[in-house]
Amino acid sequence: MLPRALQDTIEALSHLPGVGARTAERYACFLFNNSPRVSQDIATTLSHLHAGVKNCPVTFALIDADESVSELYNDPKRDKTTILVVEEPLDIYAIEQTKGYRGTYHVLGGAVSPIDGVTVDQLHIKELLDRIEPDGVKEIIIATNPSVEGESTALLLQKMLAEQYPEVKVTRLARGLPLGVDLSYADQITLSAALENRTKL
Repeated sequence: MLPRALQDTIEALSHLPGVGARTAERYACFLFNNSPRVSQDIATTLSHLHAGVKNCPVTFALIDADESVSELYNDPKRDKTTILVVEEPLDIYAIEQTKGYRGTYHVLGGAVSPIDGVTVDQLHIKELLDRIEPDGVKEIIIATNPSVEGESTALLLQKMLAEQYPEVKVTRLARGLPLGVDLSYADQITLSAALENRTKL
């Protein structure tokens, strides 16, 4: 019933997380009813997304394509002896907004989840372990999401670190983050308190 171009737009938008058919229809109609410049700006931005962003080869944080290493790692004011481990790149920015952490980061790229087919080998755990000696790491703060998968990944990391680097202090963000909520959606007060009151595993 709808013009092909509008149907294609609705279908494309429905691939976004949390966007169902009705929401995709509203977005598509909004774009059509507004100035073509809005759609063109969005299209141009999206066309440069993959070429303009890459992962830091050390921390796996998101960086500009012309950068070699994340500024959060390269900054001489950062304490490389402390690494805060998160599941996804955007979790870093949630922590940074608290302005209470001055160490470096490491992005795992997810959490162990047999149901979803995510195994240990698919995460950046080996790269984390490879950083410990060169950076003289003294503490690793595990900040995986407070979910079943996040907790399982935290326990796995704790075990691996205890076996290979028993001298490294391993801590976990204090309980206070509600179960089932992604780290990137937590408020700054909760994150600050969780970071400040982290406990030894």
